[in-house]
Amino acid sequence: MEILPNFVVYKECSMAYFREDKYDEGTTAEIAGHVKEILRLLGEDQNREGLQKTPERVAKALQYLTQGYNQDGEMLIRSALFDEEYQQMVLIKNIELYSLCEHHLLPFIGKTHVAYIPNGKITGLSKIARVVDTYSRRLQVQERLTVEIRDSIQEALHPLGVAVVIEAMHTCMMIRGVEKANAMTTTSAFSGAFLNSARTRNEFLNLIKQ
Repeated sequence: MEILPNFVVYKECSMAYFREDKYDEGTTAEIAGHVKEILRLLGEDQNREGLQKTPERVAKALQYLTQGYNQDGEMLIRSALFDEEYQQMVLIKNIELYSLCEHHLLPFIGKTHVAYIPNGKITGLSKIARVVDTYSRRLQVQERLTVEIRDSIQEALHPLGVAVVIEAMHTCMMIRGVEKANAMTTTSAFSGAFLNSARTRNEFLNLIKQ
């Protein structure tokens, strides 16, 4: 943890806590059946040794990568609310981000920076990282994901302002199409003090660059 004047900054939140849940066996089997058919259409022998368990593996991987549909970001935050008169910026930097582009079902990977200014309530720091996971573990576009994270925190905490910046690399651009392996996409969403005060917004942007 890094302490700066009037700021609390937490760096490099990992996703180690995000464990694989048990899956509905019927859903897994149904998805696996479709994956097996896709392999056939691609010209593969679905019954060869290396592919025999692939449909089930793919089915479970897809269920894991989209488990955010079964989670509620606002409820996560409200499960850990605490009264606190602190009214300076709280910034959580470098939250790992893994999501699936809804256009090609290919991953985009990066990091998220989230800040909020409390208004009588704070939340557990891990809840912010879990909110990022909740909305990234769905079929997404980066623009919508950024706004959903901001709105979830704003609605649950009613802070004086929320700021979200996502920096990500999209494999749909890297390994197909234009094949630009080094392209980085940055999106931002602000509310309250971060939207209305250039000074507050710039402080946030300067902090995430450090």
